[in-house]
Amino acid sequence: MTVAVETGLWQLDPTASTVAFRHKTMWGLVTVKGTFSGVAGQGEVRPDGSAVGTLTLEAASLDTKNAKRDVHLKSADFFDVDNHPQISLTVRSAELREGNKVHVVAQLTARGISRPLTFTANLVGADADALTLEAEFTVDREEFGMGWNQMSMIRGLTTIATTLRFSRSAA
Repeated sequence: MTVAVETGLWQLDPTASTVAFRHKTMWGLVTVKGTFSGVAGQGEVRPDGSAVGTLTLEAASLDTKNAKRDVHLKSADFFDVDNHPQISLTVRSAELREGNKVHVVAQLTARGISRPLTFTANLVGADADALTLEAEFTVDREEFGMGWNQMSMIRGLTTIATTLRFSRSAA
């Protein structure tokens, strides 16, 4: 069954949304997990049912529960938060397809480098006032200038997992 989504403007509810990542390190033996607490966004569902929008992360809000690691991840070796305080996902097209699958075509920008990104999200809830999307996709950190890799400890792709709750904006 496909869920209908109301047309109009939608605002991200940061208190009900999460953006997390995980990446294997130490030659694949340890999985580093983290979240971004500074998240904002908005979207528009158009009359034809397609959607566009933006999601913005405050890079300095990164938290892996390890202060020393967080300082390194925020440094120029990785996110370079002093020069690139935000990470953004600009959704160029989001279309509800079979069931509750949403085909997303977007542009991801980190460290001032933009790359195209296509993935499938799941519409896990929608009513007249709120909708929730979940998505999981992978990115290659090296494509965004994050190539630091002492002793080849960091391999593979980084997985991003999101739960995004949007509330209807007042007209």
